[in-house]
Amino acid sequence: MSGGNSRTSEPWRVGVLFSRTGFMSVIEETQLRGTLIAIDQINDNGGINGCPIEPVIYDPGSDVRSYGQYAKRLMVEDGVSTIFGCYTSSSRKAVLPVVERLDGLLWYPTLYEGFEFSPNVIYTGATPNQNSVQLCRVLMEQFGKRFFFIGSDYIYPRESNRVMRELVRNNGGTVVGERYLRLEADRSEFMPLLRDIKRAQPDVIFSTVVGESTTFLYQAYHDLGLNPKVVPIASLTTTEAEIRAMGHDVGEGHFTAASYFQGIETERNNDFVSYYHKRYGDDEPTNMCLEASYFQVNLFARTLEQTNSLDTRHLRNSVMGAEFEAPQGCVSINPVWGHADVWTRIGRANRRGQFDIVFQSQTNVTSDPYLISYGRRFELAECA
Repeated sequence: MSGGNSRTSEPWRVGVLFSRTGFMSVIEETQLRGTLIAIDQINDNGGINGCPIEPVIYDPGSDVRSYGQYAKRLMVEDGVSTIFGCYTSSSRKAVLPVVERLDGLLWYPTLYEGFEFSPNVIYTGATPNQNSVQLCRVLMEQFGKRFFFIGSDYIYPRESNRVMRELVRNNGGTVVGERYLRLEADRSEFMPLLRDIKRAQPDVIFSTVVGESTTFLYQAYHDLGLNPKVVPIASLTTTEAEIRAMGHDVGEGHFTAASYFQGIETERNNDFVSYYHKRYGDDEPTNMCLEASYFQVNLFARTLEQTNSLDTRHLRNSVMGAEFEAPQGCVSINPVWGHADVWTRIGRANRRGQFDIVFQSQTNVTSDPYLISYGRRFELAECA
């Protein structure tokens, strides 16, 4: 069912699947906002070839099965073939067989573990070569080579830790511990784990905890009096949204690798942030997942303008190699993988709830989801 409304006077209907409720809502609510901002801006400028984009929105409630169920409803009952959605890899994998069987196109705006390809997915978040490799290098140079891994218990953390473990070991480091907690772990569950971490004396805590539990991890760390100047938490998933939820003082000093931070000083990003604040309030920060949700809709719109059809095959073929000047900088869809070439940045959270950027790539980084071309070893500077 590669369904597509070709040129008519009807709106271009698209599906939107992000959780506004449940433990993933802290980040997925912002992805929904990024999606809707882009759609509203496009419609305010006349839509696509004279027709507006009409979002059909469902809230999966942070329940993995609901993503697949709603994806099927969108495609079978609502006649939608293009879907923007999903944060966790579990939710993506619930939607994947639906869009593959019914020939839809999922636009996935979240960093993930890599090692996946589907002709029915456009991946616009970072892959490990665009975040983990440089993060490992910076952490080893500044803090040392003893890592402790902590993650939520599902596919993304386990696979991301597999990649980071290889990077650490191939560069002379050691993983001194590795623990996983349930996706909805509360604050009390992190306290004994952090005491164990304190006894293990790592140089770095590498976190792949996601959702509301991220807040509880950092708060438990803070309650125990651990010092991020000595043993920071470093993450691929802790954004400005989670820092706001946990408290700026709690997040201060910790590291995140991301393609985008609100503090990027460019005219394009300043306009983006200003528009977002005008709509949602000055105390509502942007973040990498919101920004990817925003730019992927714009890439879709430019492609749709060319194809004048929502046919999955036409859209996918046309978007390959497409570029867009996103708030993070110029991004493009790599025609080899269907993944986005995005920027690599590393930030350290400050007392204002923002990130001071300590590393930034010179341009966007070619996506390499299977880590075919990255070096297993890198030159390390002297530790600070």
